[in-house]
Amino acid sequence: MPHTDHQSFDVVVIGGGVCGLAVAWRARSRGLHVCVVDRGPLGGGTSAVAAGMLAPVSEADAGERALVQLGMESARRWSAFAGELLDATGIDVGLREHGTLVVARDADEAAALEREVELRERMGLETRRLLASQARALEPALVPSLRAAAEIPGDRCADPRALCGALALAAERAGVVLRPGHEVARIVVEGGRATGALLADGSTVRAADVVVAAGAWSDLLPGLPDAARVPVRPVKGQTLRLRDPAHDPALPLLERVVRYEGGYLVPRGDGRYVLGATVEERGFDTAMTALGVYELLRDASELVPGVLELEIEESLAGLRPGTPDNAPVLGRSTVLPGLVWATGHHRNGVLLAPITGDLLAGVLAGDGDIPAAFDPQRFSEVHA
Repeated sequence: MPHTDHQSFDVVVIGGGVCGLAVAWRARSRGLHVCVVDRGPLGGGTSAVAAGMLAPVSEADAGERALVQLGMESARRWSAFAGELLDATGIDVGLREHGTLVVARDADEAAALEREVELRERMGLETRRLLASQARALEPALVPSLRAAAEIPGDRCADPRALCGALALAAERAGVVLRPGHEVARIVVEGGRATGALLADGSTVRAADVVVAAGAWSDLLPGLPDAARVPVRPVKGQTLRLRDPAHDPALPLLERVVRYEGGYLVPRGDGRYVLGATVEERGFDTAMTALGVYELLRDASELVPGVLELEIEESLAGLRPGTPDNAPVLGRSTVLPGLVWATGHHRNGVLLAPITGDLLAGVLAGDGDIPAAFDPQRFSEVHA
């Protein structure tokens, strides 16, 4: 399409979080003229709260095999993805490759952990049983009364805030038009197809394709016919950002991600840690609660007592975009031409950013396919 009108694009992406920015960057690399709009700062929503675990093995569920495969493939792309961003922007997205320790406090948790290890073995996913003493040799900050542990060496983590900054800069340098602070009043539908987005300031961004990457808010965008919507809901997660005032790079409190029943601790490598996260069906409430903070600190300190010596830098809650089957919604709507979905990533938005960008860029360029397990139409009867 001609680009003489700066309000006209091949693609408008609604949502400037990690997945929306990844789609925009990759679509621009395919030669498409792209605009990203977000009502707030880019990367300032759920992506800013995310811990950044790249953990398809830790998150594996026998009933979600297609999602496991998608996560494993995206994980394989992550090193190159981070390298490209570093080359394009000079920003290190904090990719850490120290693996995950999954730990158990008591006999019941140890039995549950053994079942999880056996499941991963049946699925062909790399996991290693550890004695409590072996786990403590790897992470001396773990409590001596630890009952059992497992190591998942292939898990990694990254810093979502650095990632969003890098994606935004890479996209802008590639020619993507970024419009933070522009709320979408409604999706424009004309002649039976999505043709752009009407912004709250009265301007219209027209595009051949409208990509909805608005996370938990994706199903609420005005202007969409009911039949074209998908069932995305908010799943609240309270988190704490902690800092070690006595951080020693040679002897950090933790080197690896530590996961346990009810939570996780993610080290950033510079003395900062993310402690999370509650899982709550509370609608769009993002208030931190005393109970939530208490439970996060209680559970973590039972396994890593040194957590209680850390300073609290931030307490904040985010809204994961959940779907009925926990899988993302990717690809073109067959109900409304011009509408493309990139939402519903739940707890895996950072992990799935590389493959989401690649798959959606292919769809937008006209030469890509989406696995049926993630097709928007799988919910057509549920949401009707």
